[in-house]
Order: sequence, then structure tokens, then C-alpha cells
Amino acid sequence: MNTNRAKSLSPLTLALSPIGERARVRGDPAAWRAPRPALVAGVDVGSVSAEAVLLQAGHVVAQSTLPTGANSRAAGEEVLRRALEQAGARLAEVAMVVATGYGRMAVDAAQKKVTEITCHARGAGHHFPDAATVIDIGGQDSKVIRLDARGAVSDFVMNDRCAAGTGRFLEVMSRALDVPLDRLGELSLRARRAAPVSSMCTVFAESEVVSLVAEGVPVVEIIAGLHAAVAERIWGMAQRLGLAPRVVMSGGVAYNEGVVRALEQRLGAALAVAPQPHMVGALGAALIAADLVGQGK
Repeated sequence: MNTNRAKSLSPLTLALSPIGERARVRGDPAAWRAPRPALVAGVDVGSVSAEAVLLQAGHVVAQSTLPTGANSRAAGEEVLRRALEQAGARLAEVAMVVATGYGRMAVDAAQKKVTEITCHARGAGHHFPDAATVIDIGGQDSKVIRLDARGAVSDFVMNDRCAAGTGRFLEVMSRALDVPLDRLGELSLRARRAAPVSSMCTVFAESEVVSLVAEGVPVVEIIAGLHAAVAERIWGMAQRLGLAPRVVMSGGVAYNEGVVRALEQRLGAALAVAPQPHMVGALGAALIAADLVGQGK
């Protein structure tokens, strides 16, 4: 085959010809190679954990999570570095980084900082396009978010002033009961009834738990009572907004099936639990980054 003739052809003719196909396979000219879709990142630095998601062409190509610890800046930097390493990419190749969460202002690599309300709404809506309400229960706060017909935030209620109804509340109670945090859900489902826990203040509720244990109340019933107390707190928040289906749950507490069931019973509505619920905020941030790149911002 005359390679001089191949070099004289136009890029389009070369690409469509048998000569062009052989040249493409050999990696000979790269002039007509399709450009790679933009790589974007979302970083969610919460009070308990930090997550990063890398997106390319609408697909997750890498993700990472780690405890936030005492340094939000270091956690944001490290979680993004791990995701980039997993993808075999460099920060310079990322077209846009959007940060969210409690420590978003400490993410130096981010060109844009967005509230976790907006990011959880975006992430939940990605998984469930018909979502109308999002319940996000994280380590230190809880939120009920209402979405409009376009999936944008129309209103929200947030509890970030006390540990009631948060992952922190359950963490304290798991220590009081000497039960691993990740076992609370399965154990509560064995309970025949929920022991009454009247206080939502973490300090007073812990005292109630100690008293119930001393009275010989089965631990599984105490756990079920704690989950019911969390559900009651979230129900009160939802009442202020009005609950509309479909209801989606995000945040790390969504892994606790006992809390999910207690919420469904108290709210009188089925909950759609987002896949990898702890990653929803970072995913939403990455989706917003992709939107901004698409808009040329």
C-alpha cells in the first residue's frame, strides 16, 4: 500500500478509507481522534466524612471516601487525590471541581462552592428523577428538602443546632448500649415493640437508655425506640414543609434499615434509598460541575 498516497488524503477521506482504518489501529495520525469528554469532580467535606466523585460523559469513573478528622482542608485534598489516583488522572486534567458540605470552603482545588442542600437535591434527582422530597440524615445534621417539578430546591428545613435526629445521636446511643453502630439497624428489626424514648436531647436520651437497660428492657427494643425517636424528629421537620412523594433518603444514616423502616411507618410513605447514599452530595456536586462545563462557565 502506498503510504505517500495516504498522507496526501484529507483527514475526512483518510478516516473513512481502509487506509485510514489501518492508520487508526496503528495509532499513526491522531489528527482526527475524537476529543475526550471533560473530566469533572465533586467533593463533599462533611463533619464526619469526606467524599469525592469523578464524572466523565455522565458516568462515575472514580470515587473515594475517608473520615474528615480534625482537618477539613487536608481531608478534601486527600479524598480528591485518591479519586484521581484511582482514575489514573491528574488534577490539571479536571475541567471543573465543585465542593460542597460543611468544609466546602476549605477545598482549595474547587472553582465553585455549592451548599449541600443543592447538591443532595441534584444527586437524589439524578437517581430518582421523580423525587419530590429528599430526607438527608448525616453525621451532624438532618435536612428535609422539597423539590419543584424541575428538580430544583423549592424549600427546606434543616436541623444543625443539636445532634437530635442525626448520625451523631445514634453514635452516642450505640456506645451507651455497647452495640456496634453498623448493627443497630438489623438488631432493631428483631424487636417486638419499641421502648419509649421521650427525650430527643442526646444527653437526656442517653440517661433514659441507661435507665431502660437497668430495668431489664431488651436492647433490641431500646434500639427500636431510638429509631422511632429519630423518625419523630424528622416527621416534625417534614410537617413544616409538607411531604410530597416520591420521598428519597440520602446520607450515611440511610444504611440503617431500622431508621428507614421507622421513618416509613411514621411518615406513612415508602422511602426510596439512594444507591450509596453517603455519596449523594459528592455526586450532586460533580453533576453540577458537569452542568457548568457544558454551559461554558
